Amino acid sequence: MRSHIAVTILVAAALLVPWTVSGTGSVPADTPAYGDALVVGSIGEPSTLIPVLAGDSASHEVAGLIFNGLVKYDTDLKIIGDLAESWEVSDDGLTITFRLRKGVRWTDGVEFTADDVMFGYRTIIDEKTPTAYKEDFLQVRKAEVLDRYTFRVTYGEPFAPALSTWGNLPVLPRHLLEGKDITKSALGRNPVGLGPFKLKQWIPGQKLVLTANRDYFKGRPYLDYYIYRVIPDQATMFMELRAGGVDLMGLTPIQYSKQTDTRFYRENFQKFRYPVFAYTYLGFNLKHPFFKDINVRRAIAYAIDKEEIIDVVLFGLGSVATGPYVPGTWPYNPDVRKYEYNPEKAKELLRASGWKD
Repeated sequence: MRSHIAVTILVAAALLVPWTVSGTGSVPADTPAYGDALVVGSIGEPSTLIPVLAGDSASHEVAGLIFNGLVKYDTDLKIIGDLAESWEVSDDGLTITFRLRKGVRWTDGVEFTADDVMFGYRTIIDEKTPTAYKEDFLQVRKAEVLDRYTFRVTYGEPFAPALSTWGNLPVLPRHLLEGKDITKSALGRNPVGLGPFKLKQWIPGQKLVLTANRDYFKGRPYLDYYIYRVIPDQATMFMELRAGGVDLMGLTPIQYSKQTDTRFYRENFQKFRYPVFAYTYLGFNLKHPFFKDINVRRAIAYAIDKEEIIDVVLFGLGSVATGPYVPGTWPYNPDVRKYEYNPEKAKELLRASGWKD
């Protein structure tokens, strides 16, 4: 059983959508203004800010503001260029040639080149690198630096997510990491990146302060500061939101549906919900004799009322899913078999396998 959970976000109107606030001065409502800070609340604290070593969402969230990849997803979950200005895919789908942006610099002033991509790729596939993302890059049969701004990879066989794997994971500063143990690098807590923000301060257990990278290749960010507050308790964070201690946080279903449905929150905040790549599921241990039987697995699928879970536990903020992909995105398959709630069918399957009350 899997269910896509709609992520619910509460954002302070004064900072993210200033045009909803009265008395904001003479700046036109549709004109962004430079300055100010956004304070984001998070239950987790990053373990490292080197993306390839990160295995938790907090690390990826912050590192994503400091590092860039060759490609990225846009707001419609379509792949667009980032550090790659363009790319070409061969007719057989096995080779991707990336044309990189010129003049992009790491925050220490050194220019970014195809050598950084090659170094990142080799670091990921190195058996000494403890990363959860190695398998995707082991599909590459050959990687080449054609010139300073051109990088090419060739796969041994068709690999559907090939293009999407070249996000911010494989782009690392070669001039700072070559010949060193990446797991012991100071860059994990003092990163040098290519992204819109730079790390200014990290107080363990409390907060991370990021400042705008004014030399960012896409232009200076509108925010001067991005402050990431670590608040391990969701209820405490919610009180901080009400008190003005944080501007943005993810909400639990009851916070979104009930606790923020008041005049105060309607007048002072904006709430947003959207589907994301997140799901819950039951995984079967196929080595266990019970679950080797496909009838047992199917019976469990039929016996779970997924709609009730969504309605009661998630307050309707979710949808039944048949896999890990969001409907409407390229990897989603609408034809995957669905198991509707059917307890009688579950009993029938169990009886067929010799199970009795």
